[in-house]
Amino acid sequence: MRNIKLFDPLQSAKTKYLFFTGKGGVGKTSIACATAVALADAGQKVLLVSTDPASNLQDVFGLALNDKGSEIKEVPGLVVANLDPLAAAAEYRESVIGPYRGKLPESAIQNMEEQLSGSCTVEIAAFNEFSNFLTDSRKAENYDHILFDTAPTGHTLRMLQLPSAWSGFISESKHGASCLGQLSGLENKKAVYKKAAETLADGSQTTLILVTRPEMLNDK
Repeated sequence: MRNIKLFDPLQSAKTKYLFFTGKGGVGKTSIACATAVALADAGQKVLLVSTDPASNLQDVFGLALNDKGSEIKEVPGLVVANLDPLAAAAEYRESVIGPYRGKLPESAIQNMEEQLSGSCTVEIAAFNEFSNFLTDSRKAENYDHILFDTAPTGHTLRMLQLPSAWSGFISESKHGASCLGQLSGLENKKAVYKKAAETLADGSQTTLILVTRPEMLNDK
């Protein structure tokens, strides 16, 4: 039997940002959690973030999680967060509409709420949260490593393409006319998306770890 090199979290974590991706059910969450715990046990400050809408990090750690981060008492140095796309969308929606409540007619407010109720709003709101973890200088200073336990590959690839996609949209559209509706603050996110794209493309900062489940082949 060929010598098999086992996965060593301490040897694989050479960059600040680590993404664990792969098909559903191959063990991404298990590997991401084991890596986060190993790094924390080695004295590193670690933030583990799930970008999977069907995340089960709360089951792994037996703790109700939020998108801000919860300390794991049993593992000093480890903070875990769940990104909730629907909660992020609701928060984003209110940040856009809130300033106009009581100032515009109720019909105008309802129209804005309708335009901000689609899947595009959920997508960009969730990605705003994701981008903050990648670009927030305070988080970069507070943690030695930031790990992302991602959704199955297709969803993750779409998410990783968003920085360039949104940056391109902002550059080409000056009127905000698209399924994004009343996202008037999108221009303000241009620098954030650019920095997120640069971070993702920088091999000295970001590592993508593909998790797979090997299958034995019958030699005949």
